[in-house]
Amino acid sequence: MKLVEPVSGGPCWVELSTSDVPAAQTFYAALFGWRSETDPRPEAGGYTVARLGEDAVAALSPSYRPDQTPAWTVSFATEDTDATAGAVRSAGGTLLIEPMDVFDLGRFAVAADPSGAVFSLWQARSFAGAGRLGEPGTLGWAELRTPDPSGALAFYPSVFGWTVNASEHYTQWGVNGADFGGMTAMGKDDGPETPPHWLPYFAVTEVETTAATALGAGGDQLVPPMSLPGGRWIAVLSDPQGAAFGIHTP
Repeated sequence: MKLVEPVSGGPCWVELSTSDVPAAQTFYAALFGWRSETDPRPEAGGYTVARLGEDAVAALSPSYRPDQTPAWTVSFATEDTDATAGAVRSAGGTLLIEPMDVFDLGRFAVAADPSGAVFSLWQARSFAGAGRLGEPGTLGWAELRTPDPSGALAFYPSVFGWTVNASEHYTQWGVNGADFGGMTAMGKDDGPETPPHWLPYFAVTEVETTAATALGAGGDQLVPPMSLPGGRWIAVLSDPQGAAFGIHTP
């Protein structure tokens, strides 16, 4: 990720909805060294912030519904959540949670693109988002997996003003040319039960070692470690509750 801090239009936060927050705390502490703190306020609903040192880097939250599938959600920064929510609707997306204030921290909404891939909007007030991006143990890339790449190419630049760096093999998203993520077309390997989604990739020092740690901690490998051109490595894993995420070398 070329972005090293939250900027308008770029990813600023990543949040796990899970059926077992304590188990997730244990798993991700083993994987990334996160130290987690649960908000004690009853109205916070058990919201737990994961930190590296003193920097907030992610959140773990109890599932909103008993039947909800554990999953990570990527949040994108905006200067005006209500205006961006309107842009989502105008571009053919939907609002799953209407804009709302979160204490004095910021203004929040949950949306889905026309294919159904879910993401969040965040307008910062006292909380800007992740204190680190692109470092080991933090969000390093965000990848959209969609059955409709052409629709996504129309939707996201319209909503966020993203720049597009497309080659024959891969499309990258950016803010003013600073790439932060990409897009791949879903295929038969995804399975009929896999919905369109945003997949966060966390930066790690060594992919094979981290993948082995995940297996030892009760996780699974969905895509085993593999090398990419340029010497980079990636893998796609799932935690013990089934939430999928990627890891990569920066």
